[in-house]
Amino acid sequence: MKDVKKDELKKRLTPIQYEVTQNEATERPFTGEYDAFYDDGIFVDVVSGKPLFSSTDKYDAGCGWPSFTKPIDSKEVIEKTDRKLLGMKRTEVRSQEADSHLGHVFNDGPPEEGGLRYCINSAALRFVPKEQLEQEGYSSYLKIFN
Repeated sequence: MKDVKKDELKKRLTPIQYEVTQNEATERPFTGEYDAFYDDGIFVDVVSGKPLFSSTDKYDAGCGWPSFTKPIDSKEVIEKTDRKLLGMKRTEVRSQEADSHLGHVFNDGPPEEGGLRYCINSAALRFVPKEQLEQEGYSSYLKIFN
């Protein structure tokens, strides 16, 4: 998936999806589609379609971006040191298969859930409702909601 042509992605993604996933942009806080969104389902990489996060692990961190306590499968995300913001050390989160920039992970999440806050751009995600998991080929993720 990492070899998908940039021009192909520009045609398939919206401008903000492209800028976030391919150029490490960040959507403005409180503007993303999934910030205040709490339907049951999973969030997949907008580029590859790989499952990344579940609504069961989503919470309102008040930061302006969708926040999750953990990924569905830690093998699907890569964490990298990021010092691009005024020398500040952060941990960037990218998707494994498509190498999409997703957002960052911080250690100020709910302590009872492991203490992590995956702060993710809505533009990097596509939501698949629980009711459509089977028809979209994600039936193995139905167990999350049982």
